[in-house]
Order: sequence, then C-alpha cells, then structure tokens
Amino acid sequence: MENKFSIVILAYNEEDTLGGCLDSIKWCDDIVVIDSFSSDATVTIAKENGARVFQNKFTDFAQQRNFANDTVDFKHEWVFHLDADEHFTDALRAECNKAIESYHYGAFLVPAKEILWGTWLKHAAGTVYQMRFHKLSDARFEQYGHGQRECDLKRGLGKLENSYEHYFFSKGVNQWFVKHLRYAAEEAENEKNVSLKEIPFGKLISGESHEKRRVLKALSYKMPLRPLFKFFYMYILKLGFLDGKVGFKFCVMKSIYEQFIILKKFESEWNN
Repeated sequence: MENKFSIVILAYNEEDTLGGCLDSIKWCDDIVVIDSFSSDATVTIAKENGARVFQNKFTDFAQQRNFANDTVDFKHEWVFHLDADEHFTDALRAECNKAIESYHYGAFLVPAKEILWGTWLKHAAGTVYQMRFHKLSDARFEQYGHGQRECDLKRGLGKLENSYEHYFFSKGVNQWFVKHLRYAAEEAENEKNVSLKEIPFGKLISGESHEKRRVLKALSYKMPLRPLFKFFYMYILKLGFLDGKVGFKFCVMKSIYEQFIILKKFESEWNN
C-alpha cells in the first residue's frame, strides 16, 4: 500500500512508550518526532527507528502541533498527529489514504480507543474525537482546556470511522495523577471563561457528536456535586459497568479528576 501522508509524534521523556508507537507505523516513510527536550533516551530511540527529530519547548498541545506544521518540511501534503502513547492500525491507515484520494474535506476528526490495563473502555470512556488528520494548508490547531481543537478550516471537517489506540495509562498510577493535576489547572482556567449565556444549547439537539460533547462539558462546569455526577454519568448512564473492574476504577479516577479541577479553581480564586 502506497503511503500518502506523514506522521508527527509529540514526545517528552517517552523512552518507555515511543517504541510501541513507532512499531505501529513502520510502514510510514516520513515520521517526525517533536521532542520537548527530553532528558531520557527518547531522541535516541526516535532516530534509531528512522524518525526525524525536532525540538521545541512545550507550551501547549496546539502550539506544539502548529510548530510541527509550520517548521517541518514534510514529504507529504497530509499529516497525522500522534502522541507517543498512541498506536496506529492498518484499518485507520487505509481509511486515511482513501480520504486523501477523495478530498471531500481538508481535515478529519479521528476517534480513539482508550486502553487501560489491557481493557478497551468501550463504554466508560466512550468515543472521543479529535482533529488529528489534515492537509497542511487546510487547518490549524487552537488550545482548549488541556487539549486542542481545530481552527482555520479551509475545506470543512470530516470524521473518520476507524480509531487509533490510546494506551493512556502506560506510565502508571503516579504519572497519571501528576499529569492530571496539571490538566486540572488548565481546565480550571478554561472554566473561568465559560458563561451559561454563551453555551450553544441547540447543539445538544442538532449538533454532531463532538459538538454535543463540548456543550455537555461546558454545562458540567456549572453543575453542583460534579465529581459524583461524573461517576454516575460514566458508570451508570454510559454503561461503564459493562467494562468490568477496570471500567469501575476508571470512572472513579475520572471523578477524582473533576475534584482536582474544583480544587484548582478554588486555589486560584483564593490566591487572587
């Protein structure tokens, strides 16, 4: 199968995870790693596997992805953005090539399969879409909370059916809590800018799945007892209990994360 797109991987101290990611894209003839000045063997592993490495200080995900788009001389006009704890699939590769051939859209939302301790969290995590695949000239990224969104779309936004695999717990419990404390601070800052008057409630009825998800997220900021509601929503309403013991533990962790956001917001207001 001819390769028609380049792949960008964001990395920082990913010596334990980068190898698996690179193994899943051995077919790609243009792999670029954007490293945030790792202190471990990340850069060495990337180069040994044939990737080109560029280094840039990490500010946020959108800035880092835009840095890649603006700085790297890619072999192909289309790029797919991965993180070091994510793996590609053959089905996704084929669908990306097909999307390039048809060119109905210049950017695509891509679903992720969230994998925790060997279990696909089909129900508890649900299907999360992010814009990860686009033609270089047709889209950019903007930061939102602790993640990124699409912007400057030149040819609309499509949606792919096949998922990449996200092994988001690959560095263990301690790293997850450290990372999500940082994410909580970013979400707390974002929450300050959310107004009920500006929430597009109509999207709950007529919007795409990712638009409905964004409205629900904005509404959750205003909800009392948010951590408890988060657990109830994920474990009961989304059928997270069908994911077994791992699903239960994940729902508990996500409710704790909501409490992190509340604490970070309170701390910020107290300090000001």
